[in-house]
Amino acid sequence: MAQTPRRVGSLRLAGRVGRTRLLLILAMVGPGFIAANAGNDAGGITTWSVIGSRYGYSMIWLLVVITPVLAIVQEMNARVGVVTGRGLAGLIRENFSLRITALAILATVVANFGTTVAEFSGVAAASGLFHVPKYVAVPVVAVAVWLLVTRGSYRRVERVLLVLGFVLLAYVVSGILAGPDWGAALGGATHPAIQWDSLWIFTAIAAVGTTLTPWGQFFIQAAVVDKNVPWNQFAYTKYEIYAGSVFMTTIDFFIVVACAATLFPEGTVVQSAEEAAMALVPFLGDAARYLFGVGLLSVSVLAAGVLPLATAYVVCEAFGFESGLNNSFREAPVFNGIITVLTFVPAAVAVIPGLPLVTVILVAQSLNGVLLPVILVFTLLMINDPRVMGEHVNGRVRNVIAWGFTATLIGMTAVLLLSPLFG
Repeated sequence: MAQTPRRVGSLRLAGRVGRTRLLLILAMVGPGFIAANAGNDAGGITTWSVIGSRYGYSMIWLLVVITPVLAIVQEMNARVGVVTGRGLAGLIRENFSLRITALAILATVVANFGTTVAEFSGVAAASGLFHVPKYVAVPVVAVAVWLLVTRGSYRRVERVLLVLGFVLLAYVVSGILAGPDWGAALGGATHPAIQWDSLWIFTAIAAVGTTLTPWGQFFIQAAVVDKNVPWNQFAYTKYEIYAGSVFMTTIDFFIVVACAATLFPEGTVVQSAEEAAMALVPFLGDAARYLFGVGLLSVSVLAAGVLPLATAYVVCEAFGFESGLNNSFREAPVFNGIITVLTFVPAAVAVIPGLPLVTVILVAQSLNGVLLPVILVFTLLMINDPRVMGEHVNGRVRNVIAWGFTATLIGMTAVLLLSPLFG
């Protein structure tokens, strides 16, 4: 039966309304989602896989604690960026000594380099699952990432990275197919189990460092500034940050339960992201192999694009060099040069035969966890300064949570460093 003109017009109007709503939702998604989910990289997958395989469901409660802290810290840095119109590194330079600024930047660059090596190692591991040699996959991905970041506008880069981020849903499927003990998972989420041995503390710090990364704070503030988010639209960015934080830790939850259900009972402790993928194959079949591989490849590419970009923002902001994705090599040579070096050098390292991937990943994540309190202190001092933030300073609840978390992480680091002295 043919539709009447009125009926056809109604369908077209409904289609336009639907597309408008979809575009509005997508417009809200951006820096917060990218910054949060870039933490679910090869290092994140390895860390949470190790947690699930070594400790079962007992450390899930860390995700319950980390989720609101992640949301609050990301929102704070985004708010500073919107209010001041400046990146975090530039504000640190303006409000603190050059020596302190240089130390923070150097530590961030070293940590980011190690983490970027881990990302390309993740690309190599994922390509192996699809029987593609890493000597082919890693250079191709490195060139593709470099072209995307250096030759594309901010919005083009953002759209591609967002699409890659949604592929993380593959981990939800893998976790469900693993058939976990949901009762035990709930118990692990609601009953904190703390061990005071150095291995557990080191693992907990790495979990924090791979989820709430120092470079992520630099990146989200710079990205908000680069996107020119006005204050009257900050509410959309804030809720997008909250949603991105929940999405990220949900993925981490399913990684933990998948490994806790399959590897923990067998006494198999994951040693790398590649072994995490391979270890699930006997239990979940070929479908899980490819789902895990697609997810691993996607998040590795996502973070491999974000990390050099974040590092370039940090260095240029701190020392006053021109920066921005919309600037050419001639307009911003240092910015684009840093992106180039931190893309191709880590990619070259990642294809070295016999590279100790586990060591690279764990050192990078632990360094992130140790460095994080330093960045949080800078952020908290500035966001509570009316000269910097005006009327948009932090509230009491956010300060209690952020300062409490910072002090706890400093205390855990001190215990870890001092534990060898006391056996």
